[in-house]
Amino acid sequence: MTSRRAVTAALLTTTMFIATPALAQGRAEVESPGDEIIVTAQKREESLQDVPISIQALGTKKLDQLNITNFSQFSQQLTSVAFQTSQPGQTNVYMRGVSSGGDGNHSGPLPSVGFYLDEQPITTIGGTLDVHIFDIARIESLSGPQGTLYGASSQAGTIRIITNKPELGETSGRVDGEINTVAKGGIGGRLEGIINLPIGDSAALRVVGFYQRDAGYIDNVPGIRRFIGGISVNNAAFVKKDYNEVDTFGGRAALKIDLDDNWTVTPTVLYQETRAKGSFGTDPRVGDLQVQHFFPEYRKDRFIQGALTIEGKLGNWDLTYAGAYLDRKIRGSSDYTDYAEAYDQLYSAYVSESGFSCSGIAGCFAFQDAGGNTIDPRQNVLGNPKYTKLSQEFRVASPQEERFRVVAGLFYQRQQNDIEEIYNVPGLAPALSVNGSPGTLWLTKQKRVDKDYAMFGEASFDITPTLTLTAGGRAFIYDNQLIGFFGFGRNPGNGYSDSPPNAAFSNRTGVAQCFTTSGERLYDRDTDTYSSSLTLLPAAVAGGPCTNLATFVPGKGLLPVKASGQGFTHKLNLTWKPTRDVLTYATWSRGFRPGGINRRAGIPAYQPDYLTNYELGLKTTWLDGRLRINGAVYQQDWKTFQFAFLGQNSFTQIQNGPNARIRGVEVDANLVPVQGLTLTASGSYTDAKTRQNLCAADDPTYKCVGGDNFISAPAGTRLPITPQVKLSGSARYAFPVGAGTAHVQAVVSHSGSASSDLRTAISQPGGDRNVVVKFNPAAGLGDLRAYTTAYFATGIDWSRFTAELFVRNAFDERAEKTRGAQCGSCAPYRNYLFVDTPRTFGLRLGAKF
Repeated sequence: MTSRRAVTAALLTTTMFIATPALAQGRAEVESPGDEIIVTAQKREESLQDVPISIQALGTKKLDQLNITNFSQFSQQLTSVAFQTSQPGQTNVYMRGVSSGGDGNHSGPLPSVGFYLDEQPITTIGGTLDVHIFDIARIESLSGPQGTLYGASSQAGTIRIITNKPELGETSGRVDGEINTVAKGGIGGRLEGIINLPIGDSAALRVVGFYQRDAGYIDNVPGIRRFIGGISVNNAAFVKKDYNEVDTFGGRAALKIDLDDNWTVTPTVLYQETRAKGSFGTDPRVGDLQVQHFFPEYRKDRFIQGALTIEGKLGNWDLTYAGAYLDRKIRGSSDYTDYAEAYDQLYSAYVSESGFSCSGIAGCFAFQDAGGNTIDPRQNVLGNPKYTKLSQEFRVASPQEERFRVVAGLFYQRQQNDIEEIYNVPGLAPALSVNGSPGTLWLTKQKRVDKDYAMFGEASFDITPTLTLTAGGRAFIYDNQLIGFFGFGRNPGNGYSDSPPNAAFSNRTGVAQCFTTSGERLYDRDTDTYSSSLTLLPAAVAGGPCTNLATFVPGKGLLPVKASGQGFTHKLNLTWKPTRDVLTYATWSRGFRPGGINRRAGIPAYQPDYLTNYELGLKTTWLDGRLRINGAVYQQDWKTFQFAFLGQNSFTQIQNGPNARIRGVEVDANLVPVQGLTLTASGSYTDAKTRQNLCAADDPTYKCVGGDNFISAPAGTRLPITPQVKLSGSARYAFPVGAGTAHVQAVVSHSGSASSDLRTAISQPGGDRNVVVKFNPAAGLGDLRAYTTAYFATGIDWSRFTAELFVRNAFDERAEKTRGAQCGSCAPYRNYLFVDTPRTFGLRLGAKF
């Protein structure tokens, strides 16, 4: 392993020095308040200081100076942003405290924060696309509902990644390289390049390529798991140091064609692939940066997007068409041994309603081979989801200099998720497996389609030269569909009594609930009987054994379960700009998320949730442009928020919870006190709480009474994930040294503590089926601890070359991003901490030509 690391380091270093002689101009610029930042947050090009929105923008220089390459790094600078992540490419993003936890499931709610790459939305239900950050013009973070211009998945805000476009008449390029070493980990690095080539007088091509190796830092150490019944297993075959290595590679290409003086066509294509190994959570019961896992673990995430933007003029009006098609495929395997261990304890002494008793997961769930012998109950999860997304937008904009001006357009989007998850138990008998898939304990094989249609517009009128009123609206229609199979198999010939062989009591799910040719379900819940004479309808989704998630319509057969609706969101803004350097605004806006479908029969569909925002903002520039201070205060009312959680058997279900109230403050400041020195600071304070009780089962009165209902989180409970306080600050000083310009830089980021889970009481299975056992998941998981990280760098830029030494996470902080446990419906036996990369030393080399 040592020799392999040495070879990797030598190759990366050699490549960087070979590339260097072709380079010409370094990164000597310093982004300061005096540099005007142009943004397109309102679908027009405007100065950041003229946009009446709480917005943070990280420009090209800033991204380069902070050595940012991925979402986790740039989100530390966006103080209104919080997120949950379990591995690369599986991240749920939140803004301004609009988080209830549990988002991101393939059959769960749509995201509340929108993501855009240039003009095209790239938001997906499968987790935020972690687009590699290189040759990026800027990143815009738009806080608060952006529903009028950006739609359903921008309920709480929008993050936009804007790439650098091809430049006509210019041949230029850049190559950057890095090598780094991680404390208690391995060696990593990256190599990136960009070239801009003119094609005649009216076209240009810009191509970007990149490769990055993120070193592993979590060790899979030897361990043994013992299950009731005398079963003992070890992980000797999977023990490995620096278990969680990641390789990311890909490229972008953009072709800009000026058809004439008024019309430009820009087709682009993006390809990126991430290959991750191992686990990214550390188990504190085992040790610092250590786990004990028992199955192969990997994740391959590949996405391709083709996009087309057409911009032109009709008279003096601007016309824009933006269309894109995204194709994303994921293939992965994760260890699920902890789930088996947790249920082994829960069923240590199980007694059913009929009096049947058993002990341990293997005995109670009938984990047997074809010969009837008890087998090892461990599981691993194989996931192979596929996502496609088609989006099209057409809009017009009147001249920006007019007293009355409008932006208006039409939008259409279709997302399709082909979901496949296989819960595998090696050696499981075919008769105890999902029909047709030996060894598969549980199968999810579904097709989900989410469609959105919208008309939108914003109109601004200058009441006086300094006072502007803006009104906007978006009329929308959503249509969500879900069809397929989920659950256990259990060949019907084995019967459905409440005793073995009947692992997981599958009469309530899986094949037992599949539709027959008569339109009935195979298993009759009312009479507790099934008929072997009934014939199952073919699977609506290829690869499934049959269909249990659908609607049967006589004469038409099986149709998807649907959730559809329509509505209107609004925005009203009053802007006052008394001087060139001062802007104030007041905004009343609304955002939404569509409703959706619960897979499990008997659980109703969940309804849309809405976020209403009341905001006052101030943007100021002082000292001849050397000081810029922007801020906003707001209150947001989140009505009957969608709450996704792991219910019985860790099965995701969604219900509308109570209302929540969120109050906050955001501040962003930049200062150049003396020549060469730039200081920045930003911070947010978020106070987010529920207004009524969150009930274990839906209760419109929020009293949580009747049946087995109870208070899962009392009124006044703080919403999870988002810290109350998040701060970021930087100092950079550049000064001449001989023929070059040297710099020193320090960046400090602080995140306060936050709850991991909203709920303070849930029920779980226990030894006696007639007794409700409760525990506190928020206390069981524990709070995300506050942390402070630091980044230091020093380097020099010459006319042709640049070099920089840096240390990231300088104090080796275990910065917790997420906490979680595999068994979400039972008391966590093994909590995992998903932490930032440990202290990393690195060397960067690069230049331009």
